Amino acid sequence: MRVLGIESSCDETAAAIVQDGRLLLSNVVNSQIDIHAVYGGVVPEVAARSHIEVVNPVINQALTEANLTWDDIDAIAVTYAPGLIGSLLIGTLAARTLAITKNKPLYPIHHVEAHVYANFLGTTPPQFPILALIVSGGHSQLVLFKDHGDYKLLGQTQDDAIGEAFDKVAKIIGLPYPGGPSIAKAAVNGNPLAYKLPKAKLSGAYDFSFSGLKTAVLRAVQHEVNVDIDFPSSGLPGLLDATQKANFAASFQRIAIETLVDKTEKAFVDFSPKTVVIAGGVAANQELRRILSERLPIQIEYAPINLCTDNAAMIATLGYYQSLKQSPIDPYILEVQPSLSMTKA
Repeated sequence: MRVLGIESSCDETAAAIVQDGRLLLSNVVNSQIDIHAVYGGVVPEVAARSHIEVVNPVINQALTEANLTWDDIDAIAVTYAPGLIGSLLIGTLAARTLAITKNKPLYPIHHVEAHVYANFLGTTPPQFPILALIVSGGHSQLVLFKDHGDYKLLGQTQDDAIGEAFDKVAKIIGLPYPGGPSIAKAAVNGNPLAYKLPKAKLSGAYDFSFSGLKTAVLRAVQHEVNVDIDFPSSGLPGLLDATQKANFAASFQRIAIETLVDKTEKAFVDFSPKTVVIAGGVAANQELRRILSERLPIQIEYAPINLCTDNAAMIATLGYYQSLKQSPIDPYILEVQPSLSMTKA
């Protein structure tokens, strides 16, 4: 079964074709990073307009790269939740139209759940039960999968997602967007113990919080350069030298990563999964991979770096497994759900 996946939840327009939930036939991603870097973050209206411009060419390129025609496609899968409403609308409208005009079954896909399915591509899929740490610019969650479609949300961020915190801290210390890669790069030359930063203590055993850590970095930077809290944050980067920036990057990254690892380790001990999967854009962070490997007595599953960030291969893969469990949706009634939790998908 060949499934065409379409992804447009944020600032990547993507299309991919996956066969039988395992074999990746094509994978096309049009990134808007260069566009949004000017603003230091994603501008929703700009993102939606960019999706409009490229969604059809991206889909056609996916078919071309796979050397397939529409006659070879058995189903369409599309991200309908969660994400930026304008961006979601473009992808789902394209998918609904194609499902109708090409007479293909349509499967609505939850973006966060799909991140885990990037790990199913290849010869050896993860074994259930799976403990999944899903970490990206918009999401930080620990989920226990008992089977396809059968999962329990153990914990999640109570405020900022970790990727969002990386972006905000990068802006505070004057590093470029996106913050994850730029902080990781700067941290290589920094001292992770240079500044004492707090870990959030929450009542939920597997929940995360990064807002306080972000604010602690802001206050530490203000103290370091000897300005009061009313000083504009936009002026702080100019008062920091390269060493200070590297030390702040390393200190922040250490606490943020340890927060993830602490919770994941506890969940591993409590639930004894057969497989641990790390998914989402932050899964590309090498420090996260290193510390998890040291702390967990199990080989951890990671998707290839290019499938950690938003892509349509994960959408198509989940679409295949979803087709084994449920009927397709009527393309005339599919609506986007910008804030839908995995627990209600």
